[in-house]
Amino acid sequence: MSAQLIYVMDPMCSWCWGFEPVLQRLGEQAARAGVGLRLVVGGLRREQEPMDAVGRERILGYWRDVQAATGQAFDFTSGLPQGLVYDTEPACRALVTARGLDAASAWPLARSIQKAFYQDALDITQAQVLLGLATELGLPREAFASRFDSVAAREETQQDFAWAGNLGIAGFPTLLAKRKGGYALVTNGYQPLEALEPLLGRWLEQGGHA
Repeated sequence: MSAQLIYVMDPMCSWCWGFEPVLQRLGEQAARAGVGLRLVVGGLRREQEPMDAVGRERILGYWRDVQAATGQAFDFTSGLPQGLVYDTEPACRALVTARGLDAASAWPLARSIQKAFYQDALDITQAQVLLGLATELGLPREAFASRFDSVAAREETQQDFAWAGNLGIAGFPTLLAKRKGGYALVTNGYQPLEALEPLLGRWLEQGGHA
């Protein structure tokens, strides 16, 4: 397929959680025109130390902004559990793992991971949590665990990070439209469906399905 939408996100980016319903609708719009949607993980943060109280309040402030702008639900009381090390690589690697096992499964897993983090107050930096979410969606437990822990999955995740960085993508969510080797920016950052649906529609009309 010469035309494709590419969604660059991080499951621990709160604006990506806010954008999730919009992205789902845009993906459906593109699919009706025969254009597929590919997920690329961006690698938001690689913290090494547990989050302190000041850091938690700062992040909760971002969550409140996202909820106000998008209406997405958050657990402000139990979210960001004590001891959380805000390293987004494991959650990103889980999506890369799912993408390698079954490309279509990356999308429901992305939604499941985000919901687990923002609504269910789970620590999605933990491999066992990610494995549980993947198996709940029907991914084979042993195959997922083996691939998740592999050097290949770690390298592929880093390749995603590098690809996004080489394009100068520094913020998420980012949605790109690719046609014949060239990229058009649909959005860098959250925008509502009302703003993006006609924009994507024009791109599709101009040959996005070709």
